[in-house]
Amino acid sequence: MTVQKGKRMTISIQEHMAINVCPGPIRPIRQISAYFPRLSPTSSVCDSLSPNQAGSTAPVAGGGASGGGGLLSPLSPGIAGGGGTLSMMNSMETSVEIDSCDSDDNTSLGTLEFDLLYESSSSSLHCTVLKAKGLKPMDFNGLADPYVKLHLLPGACKANKLKTKIVKNTLNPVWNETLTYLGITEEDMYRKTLRVSVCDEDKLTHNEFIGESRVALRRVKPDQPKHFNVCLEHPPPLASPTAMTTALRGISCYLREWESEQQRSLEERGRLLLCLQFLPPAHPPEGGDVPPEAKERAKGGLCVGVRRCAHLAAMDVNGLSDPYVKTYLKPDVKKKSKHKTSVIKKTLNPEFNEEFFYEITLNDLATKTLEVSVWDYDLGKSNDFIGGVSLGCQSQGDALQHWIDCLKNKGQKVERWHTLTNDLPGSTF
Repeated sequence: MTVQKGKRMTISIQEHMAINVCPGPIRPIRQISAYFPRLSPTSSVCDSLSPNQAGSTAPVAGGGASGGGGLLSPLSPGIAGGGGTLSMMNSMETSVEIDSCDSDDNTSLGTLEFDLLYESSSSSLHCTVLKAKGLKPMDFNGLADPYVKLHLLPGACKANKLKTKIVKNTLNPVWNETLTYLGITEEDMYRKTLRVSVCDEDKLTHNEFIGESRVALRRVKPDQPKHFNVCLEHPPPLASPTAMTTALRGISCYLREWESEQQRSLEERGRLLLCLQFLPPAHPPEGGDVPPEAKERAKGGLCVGVRRCAHLAAMDVNGLSDPYVKTYLKPDVKKKSKHKTSVIKKTLNPEFNEEFFYEITLNDLATKTLEVSVWDYDLGKSNDFIGGVSLGCQSQGDALQHWIDCLKNKGQKVERWHTLTNDLPGSTF
């Protein structure tokens, strides 16, 4: 501010505001997070220092006791062993990243405790929903009727949504209920995310959403249970791919990945557990009471075991399906190359445990493709195609690996879960 001789002194509006707001010497502005360390619910009280306590136990660098105002500075050396409070907070944040509840807005929705366990031997993911605390009131009586809903992302199949029982009139429900996903492969554990939502049941209107938490399944190690105590959050806003492309051209690669994931999720129609076994030729059993099936298998061939399906897409109006499975070893137009299981009524998780045998040599089998499709039986009209998988030397991923393992391990049963897709051209018979 300069004043020329003979002229009246004037103060600009910016200088006027600066004088009123900052009457003293200007000091560096600290982040507000420096005064509120991020601690987990399990941290001890003695680990957290109040600003006044911190100011009384260690001087602030560069300003003495009076220069810093007695507040805890994130850049202060000598505090917490001379390493500075900022480094202490970062290490603490990393160790309790899963359990941290650092948002007042999120905490107001409540907290949720659950355990996750992935069993690699059975390809199953178990989620044990324990309890919730301090849920947001949703009803007129100041309470709620909460339940927990699980959803694997990405995924468009209704059957991969599981939910717990409903606990009436409480903001601190206890479930202690285990929900299980079958047919979860290692690829799923690396690629998918589990969405855990808490909702309030309302019989008069639609159910209301309370809050959610999302866990990347890659953070769960096989055969090791992992405990989560999380703050419920609002769902993330849906991003518009067109708007993001216009505003941020640098994320075009991300958009292509996003569209690919969305397309892949729309194709998933459930899971299928198959068992393949190539039986080499053997001496036919002797005796007059030998069943024809044993004589046929002695010639050698492929044994296909259809074990079960899980989380199938619902095809009927009742939210269920009447599934059955068809197998087709192609290229071959003979009737013996096609088999089908019995129909299991009104279920999305059928168990078949049926086996089919194809008499074929190993060299010929290497040139064939096994097409397995799942259908919904409808009386009086055409059956609905649910999904399928194709196994052969031209396949990819788990299907190709399963086929190779079968050809290499003659005489051994090889089981593997497969993801059903809707792009397999099934054949009707």
